[in-house]
This record gives sequence, structure tokens and C-alpha cells, in this order.
Amino acid sequence: MAKKISIAIDGPAGAGKSTIARRLAKELGYYYVDTGAIYRTVAYFFDLWGVAPKDIDGITRYIDELTIGIEYDEDGVQHMIMNGMDVTDDIRTPDISQKASLVSAHAVVRDMLLDMQRDVAKEHDVIMDGRDIGTVVLPKATVKIFLTASPEVRARRRCDELLAKGQKAKYEQVLADIQKRDYQDTHREVAPLKMCRDSVKVDTSDMDIEQVIAHIKDIIEKKVSK
Repeated sequence: MAKKISIAIDGPAGAGKSTIARRLAKELGYYYVDTGAIYRTVAYFFDLWGVAPKDIDGITRYIDELTIGIEYDEDGVQHMIMNGMDVTDDIRTPDISQKASLVSAHAVVRDMLLDMQRDVAKEHDVIMDGRDIGTVVLPKATVKIFLTASPEVRARRRCDELLAKGQKAKYEQVLADIQKRDYQDTHREVAPLKMCRDSVKVDTSDMDIEQVIAHIKDIIEKKVSK
């Protein structure tokens, strides 16, 4: 069996990883794995159970009650299934985003999900995005991209996204949330967000989505063709 191609896209919150990775996967014919959504699902589960994201005892006690599945619709959109329920829309809130960052810092959570993520990459050509894909989940990925943008640009994009979904959003609060999330992600003890030495940094602050897609496709094509 031919070796599978894996594309790791890491970067801070609001950098557009999910949007870019989903588009690339569709155009290249790869599986798209949104690991951020997986951790959001874990955070949502514990939120429903009333377990605080820093309560390691509670998380350890109840984590075996959680089952997570990933399904794809006909458009290739990833749906998160939590204990048989589709929670794809429920996990996309600023509150769950913050809690996901805290929950994902626990080794017991990351260990539970690590094999699940790696197994997908063993069976399919994948584009996987998150915070530690290139450093921890897929350290031997075919291509590693570090996607970023200034906090201000990311906050504006996130505001636009939330408003488009009919949710309330204030730029100053969204910016503060992103800066807080950046600090949490880069300072946690387990698998902190950092750029690999062999990653290609792509700053999208002054690029539109079509320019980003074209640029990353060029990086992938050059790397895969070697």
C-alpha cells in the first residue's frame, strides 16, 4: 500500500485553519480532520456535565463516559458526534473555545484522542489542523504549515464569522478572548502551540482566502513531488 500523504496545519486561534484546511482537502481529494472541533466536543461534554475545564479529577472520573465520532456529509463537512448526538453547531461558541483550550491541556484528554487522530492519517491522505499536529500528532507529516495572522486581523475575521451566524460579537471582547487563548495555548505544559523547525510559516494578515489557498497548494505540490 502506498504511503499516505499527511498535511499538518498548525496555528493560533482565528488564523483560518479550519476554513483553509477544508478547502484544500476538497480540492486535493484528501480527508479533512478538524482536531479543534474534537477538543471542543470534549469541552462541550464536560460543560454539560458541570465539570470545570481545570478540574482534572472530574475529567479523569467521567472521561470514560464520553464517546466521540467523526462523520462527513456529501460536501465533505466534518460533523462531530458526541455520544450519538451531532453537536457540530453547539461547539462553535467563544465560551466552548476558551474551555477547549483549557481541557486540551490535560494529558489524559490528549492521550485519549491521539490514537484516534493518527489512525485516520494511517488510512487516508489527510489534511489535519490544530495546535500540535506537526509537533505531536503527526511529527513525520509530509508537509507542515504554520498558519498565522496578527491578533487584530484574527479578531476581525472571527467577529465577521460570528455575526454572519447571527451571534453577538464585539470586536474588543473577541480580541481579548483571542489574546487570552494565545497565551493559554503557548504556555500550557502539555503540547504547547509552537512552530516546528520544518514548518513553513504562512502569515495571512495581508492575504485573502484565494491567495492563501494558492500559496499553500504550491507549497504542498513542491513538497509532494520531490
